[in-house]
Amino acid sequence: MNDFEINFRDRLFNEDNMYTRVKTMAQTENMSNTLAALTFMCEKHQGQFRKGYRYSAEQVKYINHPLMMACHAHAMGIRDDVIMAAILLHDVVEDTGTSLDELPVNDEIRQLVDLLTFKMLPGKTKAESKAAYFEAIAGSEKASVVKVIDRCNNVSTMAGCFSREKLIEYIAETEEYVIPLLRTIKNKYPEHSDIAFMVKYQIISLLESIKALL
Repeated sequence: MNDFEINFRDRLFNEDNMYTRVKTMAQTENMSNTLAALTFMCEKHQGQFRKGYRYSAEQVKYINHPLMMACHAHAMGIRDDVIMAAILLHDVVEDTGTSLDELPVNDEIRQLVDLLTFKMLPGKTKAESKAAYFEAIAGSEKASVVKVIDRCNNVSTMAGCFSREKLIEYIAETEEYVIPLLRTIKNKYPEHSDIAFMVKYQIISLLESIKALL
């Protein structure tokens, strides 16, 4: 029997190809906010990279993350300009120092990005702030969809870049907040129940596989 050689991928998908796919989709389907968000997001995240992958020295551009989320959402049938634009912009305010007013999109999308931007609450611990953050997201149909796709993408790449301690912490947080959020989508926003099922299947499969190897 030949020895099995393990080859690790630097990235799941190439950001240049995903950029072209998202741009073409936005143009073809007349998603004006998504198109504006795409250009703005790329500009604001320029020079930023994803958390280092322990099996490769190559740096992966940060835009790989929102682009993969957008492609994932579109592949699951999402055709909502507001959701797609919020996906692309969900980290811009939190990670680039950009204000909500600067986002080149409508007020509904700005409100979604604000919901999706984690903030420490005055007089509250990080755990209390995190609980309030997820509770607020659960009250919004579109923010809930964006958040579970965001977590699905982060879970899909965490094994290659997180320490053992961070993996354990992230799995616990996902089980405490994101799995219940998926149930909320199924029960409260049934029009997205198929998306909830597909994302839940992927997240749980990854979590259980990683747990078995810890």
